[in-house]
Amino acid sequence: MFIQIENGMVSSSYSSIQPDEIVGYLKKNLQFKEVCQAIFTQKIIDQTAREREIFVSPEEIQAEADLIRRDLRLERATDTLAWLAEQQITVEDWEAGIRDRLLTQKLKETLFGQQVEGFFAQNRLNFERVILYQVLVPYEHVAREVFYQTEEREISFYEAAHLYDMDSKRRYQCGYEGAVYRWNLKPEIAAAAFGATPGEVVRPIQTDQGFHLLLVEEFIPAQLTPEIREEILSTLFSEWLSGELNHWLNQ
Repeated sequence: MFIQIENGMVSSSYSSIQPDEIVGYLKKNLQFKEVCQAIFTQKIIDQTAREREIFVSPEEIQAEADLIRRDLRLERATDTLAWLAEQQITVEDWEAGIRDRLLTQKLKETLFGQQVEGFFAQNRLNFERVILYQVLVPYEHVAREVFYQTEEREISFYEAAHLYDMDSKRRYQCGYEGAVYRWNLKPEIAAAAFGATPGEVVRPIQTDQGFHLLLVEEFIPAQLTPEIREEILSTLFSEWLSGELNHWLNQ
């Protein structure tokens, strides 16, 4: 593939691809609708931002570009241009993408920043976490046998997970699931886990996946961390954007 950089512009033999070829490829691979919706979504963001007089300055774009260059270890301008060449985009394309992302974040904050704390308070239980270990087996008699073995301390829960769990990754981790949010668990599993006594093995629970044995190590109270705040902000924004997109497409 021939690639050349001239005056900060990137050119390559990709330029010989015609727009109708790109559209045809997207349609054949069932990606056309997804791309069109992404374009409409950006149009909605741009229009709403203009109506609310929200803009991104060149200085903000430059600052974000510098952060990206630092993360990618692009210390020299020539390094950046070479990276852009690999991506098959121009400097202007890159800055336009940065502008779109910054504008989206500003709009999210403007529309829903004041609603995050209220949403968190109303849904506080969903943001509680539990440090969970699990053994999942396909048959009830196996689950009961494992449960009784751990009860009688013939085998530890972690050894049981390593030996019997259906999932190879969880076997390797001796049943460790991590710090899990309530809403990430099936309702019956969540009820058992959050009602358990730390350190005690929960009796087998049946779901469509099989039979579960649970061990809770610790409960983590809900806290509005920066990560949770961003997650809530993104949820509220996505719901709003979905409604706006449906309205836009049905006009």
